Amino acid sequence: MYYGVLINNKCVIESRENFVKRSIRNHCNIYTSNGKLKLSIPVKKNIEKKICKIKICYNENWQKKHWNSIISNYNSSPFFKYYKDELYDSFVEKETYLFSFTQKINKIILKFLNYENNILKTPIYKKNGEFIDLRNFNWNNISLKKYDQVFYGKSGFINNLSILDLLFNLGPESQNYLKNINNTAYINDIRIIS
Repeated sequence: MYYGVLINNKCVIESRENFVKRSIRNHCNIYTSNGKLKLSIPVKKNIEKKICKIKICYNENWQKKHWNSIISNYNSSPFFKYYKDELYDSFVEKETYLFSFTQKINKIILKFLNYENNILKTPIYKKNGEFIDLRNFNWNNISLKKYDQVFYGKSGFINNLSILDLLFNLGPESQNYLKNINNTAYINDIRIIS
């Protein structure tokens, strides 16, 4: 749903807010043979709270663990082989800042979706304004149209997974799927988190 909002609306990515723990700012869910698995990017404890200043922690090799989880659960999906190399190359680079990492991955995902990346970042933080504020929106409450998933036959459809699930299962049709999502279609000035 997040990418459905991004490609269907004029959005501004919030780059000046305070980091919110336990939010989609540093994690996503993928579909495994045992159901949903949360992949979280560990962050350093820091006095600085601005999202653009939050540093990624590399005390554990989380990138290897995440990538191995992605491979083991999506290797048999129809379109994994078309996206894996470019995603891997960007995924394993050690970025210092969480915001930089997520923006790099966003850029690649939007390229996969054949969407011209013209999404702006906020220059300053605005608590309120003439925009639709989705910074703390609960994306898990949205029901999406079903599509075939790797473990669909075993566990049924799981809603609101990482965009990787959609890409690896639908490939080039992912863009059409997202464009057809019934959301706040074409509302200007949506402020959204990274």
